[in-house]
Amino acid sequence: MPSKTCNVVVLLSGSGSNLQALIDSIHAEHGSARIRAVISNRPDAFGLQRAKAAGIDTAVLEHGGFDGREAFDAALMQLIDGFAPDLVVLAGFMRILSGAFVRHYQGRLLNIHPSLLPKYKGLHTHQRALDAGDAEHGCSVHFVTEELDGGPLVVQATMRRAWHNGSTNRNTRSTRWRCAGSPKDACAWANKVHYWMASRWRPAIT
Repeated sequence: MPSKTCNVVVLLSGSGSNLQALIDSIHAEHGSARIRAVISNRPDAFGLQRAKAAGIDTAVLEHGGFDGREAFDAALMQLIDGFAPDLVVLAGFMRILSGAFVRHYQGRLLNIHPSLLPKYKGLHTHQRALDAGDAEHGCSVHFVTEELDGGPLVVQATMRRAWHNGSTNRNTRSTRWRCAGSPKDACAWANKVHYWMASRWRPAIT
């Protein structure tokens, strides 16, 4: 039986802009999803400060102290499972995960990827979209499988690129801002994911 509240553990390595979008969406809608904890492999990740400001438990597990990927992933699984998550969300977690990790959370592991999959799997997605002259770009949330960025899609948020006069670098910065920081557009994926989680975990009415 699904729990009344969808407990979510978020993994991140950086600024936590995606985390903040999800925090804001859940707070605004008072939904049945709850971010139980935020875990980072980097102690200086600003996302940890965002979590603490929101009253969310945080933990740091630095990968440098482990003898290989499998050892780190095993310790990470133990840490995550201590929070009893219904979902684990990769929100800018800059680690390649082992097959054992992916299988352990099969059907419960989501990734936020900065492109409209199946386009632009992997890295440097914003620049690749610019180089291709794409009129639309966006973000995808998908289940994680052992295929890189190849799992089933949950939701996508699409936005149009705003052209500016200037260098390629300037355009790249503008596009990145719109994907990760716009008060209107950047939270679109978070709202969709929040509603999806709330729908999936909403208790049956008897």
